[in-house]
Amino acid sequence: MTPSVRHRPVALWLFFMCALVALMVIVGGATRLTDSGLSIVEWRPVTGAVPPLSEAHWIEEFEKYKTIPEYEEVNWGMSLSEFKQIYWWEWGHRFLGRLIGFAFLIPLIFFAVTRRVDRSLAVKLGCLFVLGGLQGALGWWMVSSGLTERVDVSQYRLAAHLALAVLLFAAIFWIALDLLSAPRKKRSPLAPFAFALAAGVYAQMILGAFVAGLRAGRTFNTWPLMDGKIFPDGYFSGAPGLNDLFETAAASQFNHRLGAYLLAAAVAAFYVLARKTDMKARAQLLLVAVLAQVVLGIWTIVAATPIALGLAHQAGALIVLCCALYAAHGSINSIEMTGSASVAA
Repeated sequence: MTPSVRHRPVALWLFFMCALVALMVIVGGATRLTDSGLSIVEWRPVTGAVPPLSEAHWIEEFEKYKTIPEYEEVNWGMSLSEFKQIYWWEWGHRFLGRLIGFAFLIPLIFFAVTRRVDRSLAVKLGCLFVLGGLQGALGWWMVSSGLTERVDVSQYRLAAHLALAVLLFAAIFWIALDLLSAPRKKRSPLAPFAFALAAGVYAQMILGAFVAGLRAGRTFNTWPLMDGKIFPDGYFSGAPGLNDLFETAAASQFNHRLGAYLLAAAVAAFYVLARKTDMKARAQLLLVAVLAQVVLGIWTIVAATPIALGLAHQAGALIVLCCALYAAHGSINSIEMTGSASVAA
């Protein structure tokens, strides 16, 4: 059995895991947009998998929620039925995290036992599993920031939580591509540019996390100017210094817009340089994805970030990241499946 055939089921499993992680990120976005993230005030990795099963249990959970500032200052007078709606979003997000853990670990053990993955790859995938577990702890660290003195989670912790999730997604996607590819005879001269673009997409997604963390998508809902100005009111008006770039809605939205413009220009330049090379198709795919994401982002801002558009924009970011990774990977590896495929991961 050739390496490509032997590793194909592993690659397909990893692509499936990417889909689950993407779903996890999108559901996480939904908990943010529906203000559901603080509805469960305890971290119970094992027993928390079981939701309230009786009215008495629901009331108990609701009473716990009533002790945090978000209820007292934002949701005072909320009914039990309204609480259940936000609770189910957060419970679903945490349950999906547990499901991903099992969906990753059990097939990994199977593939290791049946020798479809070598020791090196098994170790790397095992490390990703551990990081996935740490992501759960990081999620609780994020939630805990909004349980005592704040009515919301820290935007810095939210950005850290998303950053690790996207990093895990990218690592799994990259390894899956490795399993289906053969080494190029010659590295593309565009490889450094392609990798820089992938890093830029990642950075832009983190800037988007600050927009979400500060609820900046529901302010300055005009385009191309922000309430008639290039530099909006509120930019650098908070605590003086570099930190202000991440402390106000005006700054976070301006940064995200500027990042989008720079990234779109860089991708367009990449496409121009790649037109007469074997990277053309990948560059074209990335350009289309970025332009579509820019249009979707403008629509989302102008519409004041309704839930459906907000989640579509988040999903679009993951698609752009996949295209950027595909281009970067293609600059150093052939994507065609051959009998000489190797596990470069």
